[in-house]
Amino acid sequence: MISPLSDVAVARRVARDIPDGSYVNLGIGMPILVGDVVGPDKEIVYHSENGILGMGPAPAPGEEDRELINAGKQPVTLLPGGCYFHHTDAFVMMRGGHIDISVLGAFQVSETGDLANWITDLATMPPAVGGAMDLAVGAKRVLVMTTHTTRDGRPKLLPRCTYPLTAGRVVDRVYTDLAVLDVGPDGLVVQEMAPGLTRAELQSVTAARLTFADDVGELDPH
Repeated sequence: MISPLSDVAVARRVARDIPDGSYVNLGIGMPILVGDVVGPDKEIVYHSENGILGMGPAPAPGEEDRELINAGKQPVTLLPGGCYFHHTDAFVMMRGGHIDISVLGAFQVSETGDLANWITDLATMPPAVGGAMDLAVGAKRVLVMTTHTTRDGRPKLLPRCTYPLTAGRVVDRVYTDLAVLDVGPDGLVVQEMAPGLTRAELQSVTAARLTFADDVGELDPH
């Protein structure tokens, strides 16, 4: 039986791969959780494309400042030394290659690292580009955090994206609730899998062809 990890468990796994001292942008949705689980041993400077550098975690209930929000319009805090500024300057940081890591959500990722995360074929989900295109091509490293399949069980990891692309060949690593996969020269390489999951089961919910590292690890479900 396939037992997916929780969103928080996936966020913790992503956080492990973010080096101390990094400048990081967290995308809307699942990636926002990463900022709440990075350990106190790391100093990460969080950037938001609406014009914040040094963004802190979500405020305690009742302590929200409605004028201090992230790009997803969620209330945030500002860490000591943090600042806010015009969003044009925030995009200059992104386009100028000053962001070390961008953690983005995805509707689809291809086996060659193409990213589709701004529009689907669902009329109930209006297109929303935001700063994703700039982050996808401007960040030094692009990490995708997403569920392995859609809510109705369709694979998100494909030979080729069927949705319009955000950017081509930009994804470095994918973190899902079932596996951690690197985008290699020959496609997706599985580095870690959820406990109890077999290679055949993982391939059965993945449209892209998978290869497996020599020493595939086991993901921590907690």
